[in-house]
Amino acid sequence: MRLRYRGLDGEQFRGLFALSDAELSARHVVKMAAEPGSPCRVSLEDAVPGERVLLLPFTHQPAATPYRGAGAIFVRQSALQAYDSEAPPPVFRSRTLSLRAYDEAGMMVEADLCEGPDVDAACTRLLGSGSTAYIHAHYAKYGCYAALVTRG
Repeated sequence: MRLRYRGLDGEQFRGLFALSDAELSARHVVKMAAEPGSPCRVSLEDAVPGERVLLLPFTHQPAATPYRGAGAIFVRQSALQAYDSEAPPPVFRSRTLSLRAYDEAGMMVEADLCEGPDVDAACTRLLGSGSTAYIHAHYAKYGCYAALVTRG
């Protein structure tokens, strides 16, 4: 089975970088210099320490179910294109991932933990279930949304 890993569309964040700190604060967004281990959810790359990033709340699971979910994400100012590939993003390699499988209605049907190098096998197993429509990968340590995984 072919898999597809996708970052978020960066266009939805582009205008935020032009806002003042007060305007960002009103939206619960912080503009900051990246620290080591700040993975961008658009490019699915770690930001370079010191690089300008936004830390903002993001609704990653908008389904009208008990599994509706949001959390903090980083977005790099320099991230121009969303990651979209059949290969797992390199940022996954060194991290433990929490994989949450959802059906078409947005109900969670299964979940698993895996180490980054094992993400293809774990996602293939989860998507092999007839009830799984898509997977949300999360960084297990902090629980933050990482990326969308679908059938390729």
